Amino acid sequence: MSVIRILPWYYAATVVFLLLDYVAGINVRVAFLESLPGARIAYYAICFACLALMIWRPAWTTLIATFESLTTLVALIFSMAVRVVIPTDAIFAENASFVTSQEIINFVISGSMAYIAWIRGLKALTGR
Repeated sequence: MSVIRILPWYYAATVVFLLLDYVAGINVRVAFLESLPGARIAYYAICFACLALMIWRPAWTTLIATFESLTTLVALIFSMAVRVVIPTDAIFAENASFVTSQEIINFVISGSMAYIAWIRGLKALTGR
């Protein structure tokens, strides 16, 4: 399977991520929105819109995947940074966790897709 085909399949897998989130209670796609259920649904809708755009305009696949996955990474970084940088009572509690396993998995998934899209974009720019 070529790299360009991996990206649309990743967005098609949003169905699986949605089921994992709402049926199994495992949020590994939009972990940065764990506390905002309405925003989570909206972000899943954005992921489906990304898939639709990729199907409609395949030439935009790399750009769409790069933008969305980097947006996810930035949101994850900010959501973790706010918990660590801004002191709250939760930070000093004995059972407070700074990073959840779901967030780490989200980083790996989104980071991988951002990397694939970035490499694909560089190859397109250099004509390889």
